[in-house]
Amino acid sequence: MSIDAVLPELLVRQLDHWLPGALHRSRRATLALAYAGDPGSAEAALRVVAGHADRLRGRRLTVLVLADGGPELPARLGVVEAGLPGDVAVHVVPGDPARLPVALKAAGAAGAPLLTLVDGVPPDRALLAATTTGRPAEVLLTAATTTALRPALTAAGFPLVAEVELVPVDGSPASRVAFGTGLDRSLEAFKDALWAAEGSGAADRSRVTHGPGAGDESRVTDGSGAADGSMVTGGGAAIRYRDPAGGLLDVAGPPAAGPLCGELLAELTRHGPRTVTELRRHALTATAYRAVDAGRALTELLDTGAVSRDPEHGRLGGDVLISAVPAPAARSTA
Repeated sequence: MSIDAVLPELLVRQLDHWLPGALHRSRRATLALAYAGDPGSAEAALRVVAGHADRLRGRRLTVLVLADGGPELPARLGVVEAGLPGDVAVHVVPGDPARLPVALKAAGAAGAPLLTLVDGVPPDRALLAATTTGRPAEVLLTAATTTALRPALTAAGFPLVAEVELVPVDGSPASRVAFGTGLDRSLEAFKDALWAAEGSGAADRSRVTHGPGAGDESRVTDGSGAADGSMVTGGGAAIRYRDPAGGLLDVAGPPAAGPLCGELLAELTRHGPRTVTELRRHALTATAYRAVDAGRALTELLDTGAVSRDPEHGRLGGDVLISAVPAPAARSTA
């Protein structure tokens, strides 16, 4: 699947997760879509909103669309807007994402759930600061840049951040996508959406070989400093990406647990015993893996005796403490 297909699909899936929770938490919420280029995913986002019409009764949802889409953009969105409940207010604001802080303030987005998409521009401090005014606040950031997005999102105050760099093998420009949130479940949903979006073209994909040596065409970057890669194909140019944790990941199916086993074991060696919850969060923020993959990897590590658990028996719940078991050669003979 091409980058142009993956990113809109990712927005749709993340919005489908965010909207029910936002409407449950508060009687008002704001969805802000800010585009530096083609606002092609805005129409799909409004269709997701329309699909949750039954949840919108008695709630108020404001949708901001910032884009230089020309005079035809309001008319195009108006077709979908006409089918939305009266509780949804859609505002099309001409301009680029730099106008987002003013638009969010005018919409009264502060203090209520806020999901922001910033598409096509590198992170700007003032812009990202505006996205943090929601309670809770979440941001999906995409940019055709070689500069990491994660540091800017962390500096803006998002405690949980994941980042992926997607690079087409045909040499067309690379893109990065990052997600910032304060909610573990939202981060899990982002990872699930990422795999689902890239996996939707699995029937047309080529085989992906697991192992090192794929070259440097692309990568998933989360600041951990390690690397691996994989290739995604389907409609459009193939995409390669590199997981900070280790080996190549085949996104057409469940990823190989081996690289994640190695990364979790390294994390335990670096920082000592960790709970299952802490290791799942590490997998979500520092690798391309999902929470469910962390569970599989921990089970494999326990089965092979590479790690131990406390308590020794029972369900592998979030409060179970996991410790690395020293390799036989490193054990004392005294």
